[in-house]
Amino acid sequence: MSWLYLLLAVIFETLATTFLKMSNGFTVILPSVGTTIGYILCFLFLSYALKTIDMSVAYAIWCALGILLISIIGMVFFHESISFLKIASILLIILGTVGLRLAI
Repeated sequence: MSWLYLLLAVIFETLATTFLKMSNGFTVILPSVGTTIGYILCFLFLSYALKTIDMSVAYAIWCALGILLISIIGMVFFHESISFLKIASILLIILGTVGLRLAI
């Protein structure tokens, strides 16, 4: 169940960060509310996951998946630049996260 909680934390963090971009510095009300609710749920589920998953592993997975998803959303929906260096860097973050998980 802890892995499901971690996945939910990643999903809500990704949604909250996307809403944060859309909130225009908290000047647009609906995305601002979405940001707040998303981060509250994100940290709630992350705290549940940390009950049984090692903190170093949970945080690394949470960050790596969040970076991957936010990067994809940024490139697809907000037309952010795509480069070989950006993709390689994201892959290295994921590789490091897998290494942490295997080290347990």
